[in-house]
Amino acid sequence: MSDEKLQKLREFARDKQTPFLVLDIEQVRKKYLELKGAMPDAKIYYAVKACPALEVIKLLADEGVYFDVASIYEIDQVLSLGVDPARLSFGNTIKKEKDIAYAYKKGIRLYATDSLSDVRKLARSAPESRVMFRLLFDGEGADWPLSRKFGAYPDMLHQLVKEAKTLGLKPYGLAFHVGSQQRDIGQWDNAIALCHHLFDMLALDGIRLESINLGGGFPAHYIQPIASTKKYVTSIQQYLKENFGARTLDIILEPGRSLVGDAGVIFSEVILVSKKSETQDVRWVYLDIGKMNGLFETTDELIKYPICVENKENDTDLGEVIIAGPTCDSCDTLYEKFKYTLPHTLTDGDRVNIFSTGAYTASYSSVNFNGFPPLKVYIFDEQ
Repeated sequence: MSDEKLQKLREFARDKQTPFLVLDIEQVRKKYLELKGAMPDAKIYYAVKACPALEVIKLLADEGVYFDVASIYEIDQVLSLGVDPARLSFGNTIKKEKDIAYAYKKGIRLYATDSLSDVRKLARSAPESRVMFRLLFDGEGADWPLSRKFGAYPDMLHQLVKEAKTLGLKPYGLAFHVGSQQRDIGQWDNAIALCHHLFDMLALDGIRLESINLGGGFPAHYIQPIASTKKYVTSIQQYLKENFGARTLDIILEPGRSLVGDAGVIFSEVILVSKKSETQDVRWVYLDIGKMNGLFETTDELIKYPICVENKENDTDLGEVIIAGPTCDSCDTLYEKFKYTLPHTLTDGDRVNIFSTGAYTASYSSVNFNGFPPLKVYIFDEQ
C-alpha cells in the first residue's frame, strides 16, 4: 500500500471508534480485474464467505462475477441484489436436504458434492442439476490448509459420479481446493494431473466431464513473500495444457482471499503494554481486537498480518512483543512463537494498523463473546 493511500485511509478512520475494518472497494475491483485479465476464459466465482459485505458483492456482481455460496443465507444475500441465480454455485458439500430444495426453488442449478448421502439428496431435491465432484487434498504448502474435512479420494469419487448419473443428475466436472493462501504453485499441478486421470477413467464408463473447478488458494500479501498473479496463472495454464492438450474445458476459479484480503485494514488500539517479570524483556501487548473479534486466522499463528503503529513507523528502537486480544480467554493470544517487534515507546492508547485483513475477519467475528459486538466494517471509496 502506498504512503498516500495509507494516509487517506487513516484520515477516513480518524474519528471512528476502534476496532473496525476499512475496506478499500477500488482495491477489490483492481484485484478482480487483475485475475480476470490474466485468465480471461475462466469463470470467476467469488467465495462470498471471504467477505460478505454487500458493497463488495454488488461491485463484483456489476463486474459480471459469479458467486460461490455456502448457505441459504449467502444465497439470499446475493439474490437480494438482483443477481441471476444462474450465476450462483452451491459449493458447500455439507448441506441439509431442505437447504438444497430451497436453493433449487430459487433457481440454482450448480452444486458441489463429495458423498453418497449428499448425491442422493441432490437427486431428490435438485433433480437434473449439474454437479461438481470434489477431490480430497490435504493443503500441503498452504498457510491455511483445509485438512481432510472436504472432498473424497479418487476411488470414492469415481463411484459418486456414476451414481449421480444413474440418479438423473448431470455430472459436470471435478473440483478441488489446494488450501487457502497456497504459496506452492506446484500443488495445482498435482491436482490437475489427478483430474486428468479421473476424466479418462470416467470416459471408459461413458461419462464425459466438461469442467474443472480449480478452487481458491490464490494468496493475499501477508508477511511471507508470494508470487504474482500472472505467475500463478501462467503455471496453472501450463499444467492444464500438459494434461488436457487442446481439449476445451469450462474452467472455474473460486477466489476469495486474493480478491479482498489486500483491500482491508483493521484499525485497533493498544489497551495495555505489560511484562510478566522484571527480568523478562519481552512485552505483552494487548489490543482491542483478537481471535473472537475477527482475527481467528491467527490460530496456530498460521496467518501473519503486517502490523505497524501509527506515527511510530520510523522508530528504530524496537523490541520483541507477544500480541494478544482483549477477551477473557487464554486462547486469545495472537502471536507468541512468531515474534513481532514494535517500538519501545509503544503505550496504552496507541493506534495500530493491521494490514491485508479484508478476508475472513468480519465473517469470522463473533456476535457476543464477552459482550463484544461484531467487527464494524466501513467502506472506503475514493470515487
